[in-house]
Amino acid sequence: MLKVFHILPLIILLISCQRNPLKVDISDIDLTLNLKRLDQDIFKVTPENMHQIIPQLKQTYGPFLNAYNENIIAVGDPSDSLYATYLNEFLRDSVRISTKLKIDSVFHDITSLQKRLEDGFRHFKYYFPAKRIPQLITIISGFNQSVVMTTEAIGISLDNYLGADCPFYTRLALPAYKRENMYSAKIPTDVLYAWGISEFEFDEAHNNLLSQMIYQGKMLYFLDAMFPEDPDNLKIGFQSEKLDWCKKNEEGMWTYLIEHKLLFTSDRMNIVRFINPAPFTSSFTAESPGRAGIWLGWQIVRMYMKKHPGISLPELMSDNDYQRILNDSGYAPGE
Repeated sequence: MLKVFHILPLIILLISCQRNPLKVDISDIDLTLNLKRLDQDIFKVTPENMHQIIPQLKQTYGPFLNAYNENIIAVGDPSDSLYATYLNEFLRDSVRISTKLKIDSVFHDITSLQKRLEDGFRHFKYYFPAKRIPQLITIISGFNQSVVMTTEAIGISLDNYLGADCPFYTRLALPAYKRENMYSAKIPTDVLYAWGISEFEFDEAHNNLLSQMIYQGKMLYFLDAMFPEDPDNLKIGFQSEKLDWCKKNEEGMWTYLIEHKLLFTSDRMNIVRFINPAPFTSSFTAESPGRAGIWLGWQIVRMYMKKHPGISLPELMSDNDYQRILNDSGYAPGE
């Protein structure tokens, strides 16, 4: 019996060490999102009812409607003389109609999507109670930008989340590395990632590879906090085998950057090579994922926060001393 009492504190200690500190209690956070369906409402417009429906859409969607008309589907302002013609052409295009039917099929019920987004923004409100929560609007963009930001709202292009095997994407000749993240479960992390970037901007005064890696690593750690239950591949958008490759080759990637003196390069092409989406990272093998540098930055930030548990998420997100974060992380894979 005495042995049991000796072992029990050890078990409790091990459990506490393994507990994810980002799994916080958000049950008291009062937040309900109202996802507005512009992807449906815009198709209510016809040449006959345009003068009645457009004012209603303006009232419902506010300034976002102008941004949508002018910058996303490029049909101009409703006050323009050719607006009615361009909008009608957009809505009656055969590809657009087929896309809408597919959207209606995939997103006929957005209850689970809304719940996931609310979960993410509840975490955001937990850490940043004074910050505003944007209006979320689902749209059909004509396969343009997946997440569209304005000062007040976020537009979610549902036509970019119809599934990796969607025939539309094949016809558009989208490469596999882009298509593999075009599915509905990616929407919440994509939305919160875009919102994080808009709230916590990159410090251009320190534009080198290390700074980009740490900054993007901070954004992924932000997703760790917004979705603490989500797997890593959903947050970073790597297939499982690509994620496994990173884990197995972490030391080799880091050694490569050190030996080739690339961490502090400000050469744009060198930065792009490790940060931007691509089939693979060209400095590594074809089995590597594109954006491998971002994954390394993520591990550095995780190590930094693990080593400094007293630092809060708001403190991390406002800290743009990227080199100090590396230094204070003690990051040294393989040691």
